[in-house]
Amino acid sequence: MSPDHRALLREMFDAAVGAAHPSLCVPPYLAKIAPPRGRTIVVGAGKAAAAMAVAVEKHYSRPLEGMVITRYEHGAPTNHIEVVEASHPVPDAAGREAAARVLKTVQGLTEDDLVLALISGGGSALMALPAEGVTLEEKQAVNKALLKSGATISEMNSVRKHLSAIKGGRLARAAAPARVVALMISDVPGDDLSVIASGPTVPDATTRHDALAVIAKYKIDAPAAVIAHLNSDACETPKPGDPIFERVENILIATPQGSLDAAAAVAKKAGFTPCILGDLEGESRDVALVHAGIAKQIALHGQPFEPPVAIISGGETTVTVRGKGKGGRDAEFLLALTLALEGFGDVSAIACDTDGIDGSEDNAGAIMTADSFTRAQKAGVDLKALFANNDAYTAFEKLGDLVVTGPTRTNVNDFRVILAPKRV
Repeated sequence: MSPDHRALLREMFDAAVGAAHPSLCVPPYLAKIAPPRGRTIVVGAGKAAAAMAVAVEKHYSRPLEGMVITRYEHGAPTNHIEVVEASHPVPDAAGREAAARVLKTVQGLTEDDLVLALISGGGSALMALPAEGVTLEEKQAVNKALLKSGATISEMNSVRKHLSAIKGGRLARAAAPARVVALMISDVPGDDLSVIASGPTVPDATTRHDALAVIAKYKIDAPAAVIAHLNSDACETPKPGDPIFERVENILIATPQGSLDAAAAVAKKAGFTPCILGDLEGESRDVALVHAGIAKQIALHGQPFEPPVAIISGGETTVTVRGKGKGGRDAEFLLALTLALEGFGDVSAIACDTDGIDGSEDNAGAIMTADSFTRAQKAGVDLKALFANNDAYTAFEKLGDLVVTGPTRTNVNDFRVILAPKRV
């Protein structure tokens, strides 16, 4: 019988999440921030924002005020920094109103004041303040279409920045002349600071023409007001070299790579050689086929590593939705992998989102065991039909292999491991 590696897979996922938790990664950087002569204003947005605020209150010994925005059910108790919850991935009125308050909070400050911005993945949708002339409903429509289109996070955020009154460096512009220090947890491939939460404190090198190109590329049926706004020079974001960024410091405090390294250490301790593929993008089902090919090559031929091997990757894949089922990009990846490894045996895997929510469902992701396909057949679960309907959630729910963690209050994006043991 093939070994069941569920416990090891889950231990690796927990290590990846733990490495990026704000309680661990925020405190070391707070000691390096010189206290201001004036006020310390804390603002921020993202799935980790509430936990980051808790860490700031615990470890930064200055009078604090301000507010952060996080996803529903991702809040945490604070004493001085207000935590507001809003919708993700599609923005709502709560996010719009909270973003307007954040923008107002940083206006009218002086050179003696400090704005401490707590930024993490998810902040783009949570801090939804449409530009003048664009309604929230119009922005929601564009966002929903982009989420289903297969567009990359960078492409989506280039559009979001140019439809926003606060993102793409505009928060930093509103805070000037105050000093701004942004602590950022990356959830994007390559750790591009301007893409994390659509870079509210970061210069934006993209242009409205880039945003229009994304709309055209994915054939997004955008409202007329959105197209009109993107065709106006008024929608342009602050660019690199703008003097407003002279007193802005953006600091990366946790990365996907750090979490992959933490998982690799667990794998190595368990006797598996770690093979880190890094941050990946692309269609979930296509990325799964590549991973399946690597796993087979290792298991059958000992190339490029002799088994047992742990193939580890992160990043953010996409799903072009064609069916009507349930499931996020991690479950979609894992179902594609299960089908690609049909009858191969031995190999097991996990795919989860480090924020604890895969897409819009209640699971972080799922686990595939060596006998997943066989168990599905015996239970009368048609994995191929579910896959065709983008219904990976149902597939793993029926197999009892969903991973449910609840909100982790951090986010360094996708986490995937495939264990390829020695074949016997």
